Amino acid sequence: MRCSVKKSEFLYGKIKVPPDKSISHRAAILSAISEGKCIIRGYSQSSDCASTLECIQKLGVPVSKKGESLVIEGVGRKGFNAEGITLNAGNSATTMRLLSGVVASMEGAEITITGDESLLRRPMMRIIKPLSMMGARIVPSDESGHPPLVVRGANLKGIDYTLPVASAQVKSAILVAGLRAEGKTTVREKVKTRDHTERMLRYMGAKISEDRNVVTVEPSTLRSVEIDVPGDFSSAAYLISAALITPGSSIEISDVGLNPTRTGFLRLAQKMGARFWINLSDSENFEPRGSIKSEYSKLRAVEIRPEDVARAIDEIPLIALLASQAAGVTTIRGAGELRYKESDRISGTVEGLRRMGADIVETDDGMVIRGPSQLKGCEVFPQKDHRLAMMFAVAALIAEGSTLINDWEWTRVSFPGFESAISALGAVVNII
Repeated sequence: MRCSVKKSEFLYGKIKVPPDKSISHRAAILSAISEGKCIIRGYSQSSDCASTLECIQKLGVPVSKKGESLVIEGVGRKGFNAEGITLNAGNSATTMRLLSGVVASMEGAEITITGDESLLRRPMMRIIKPLSMMGARIVPSDESGHPPLVVRGANLKGIDYTLPVASAQVKSAILVAGLRAEGKTTVREKVKTRDHTERMLRYMGAKISEDRNVVTVEPSTLRSVEIDVPGDFSSAAYLISAALITPGSSIEISDVGLNPTRTGFLRLAQKMGARFWINLSDSENFEPRGSIKSEYSKLRAVEIRPEDVARAIDEIPLIALLASQAAGVTTIRGAGELRYKESDRISGTVEGLRRMGADIVETDDGMVIRGPSQLKGCEVFPQKDHRLAMMFAVAALIAEGSTLINDWEWTRVSFPGFESAISALGAVVNII
């Protein structure tokens, strides 16, 4: 599937984004191991989150719909009925990593977790090492730790582990394994990553404590709860960026998650001179939420450091796009992790934006962008990566002529209906 996007005069309107993908994954998986029935309102309709639901159902967890809500009946202390089955995580590394941590702690369980072509290329040694230190038995397909993974449950022991690379998924895999491990399980981070798992564990009654970048969990039973999932900030970032670079634009996004460990993109955009306003809502259960209004802004170049990257890892391609319209030279360093996402997002970002006329150079762990540049419409290739496809669509809004974006079907991974969302704001979009 391909998508054609024409240069837009301006974008205007108020809109909601799809429910948060990261929170939805965690809500489903933690509800699956809770005691009793959990109700999830606003579960993400992305294909990644559908993979998580399919996996927990195959593990014997009852899942049903009640109106617009999901009802998940947790298996609690008895654990999953899982011996010799294969789960397909699709494109979702979150599904694979978190479920590996859960199953590893359930003695007698044995599963194989596989995924699509993209997921099978992603390294899993980052979870295999700490979970093995706890006593788990995880066998990858090769010495580099690539999936499929064979996970055998065992009686685990808590560990004190420092993450060598910032990763909320790895941190979460260790923490959920620690819920059934003997003693305390501690994870230390050099840079604080998104804390959705910690917040949800606390909300569900887990014995968890935090001290700056150190989080500790003790053996715990999770209680059943009701969870309201806010709008996905990473999805909102595309619409915020569209307003910031398209002259005359003003966009308001309502009911979006505003967890400070997720909004590093806003802090970087603000340093670049972005104009936006945040209105926090009074109605939150365990995640802050509210509205964001953004307007067209004259941007300036900034230096993006490794600690900045860790707080905005999913939005770095968007930062590169903003930098292409900012006055001066923007340097992005410490973004090597982007090479191990659904695609190599450093090379993919550089290749696509350069084709569109940006002055951008790839480095080993980042990019150097000189702006502002006049972008031009052309054909771009997102490498089957949903975030690159949507970033190029935003770039197309200010590119002369028309831009043809390949692999558009992959946007369903995180933002089903993205083309409809930007169309509603005034963009000219056609699916081919």
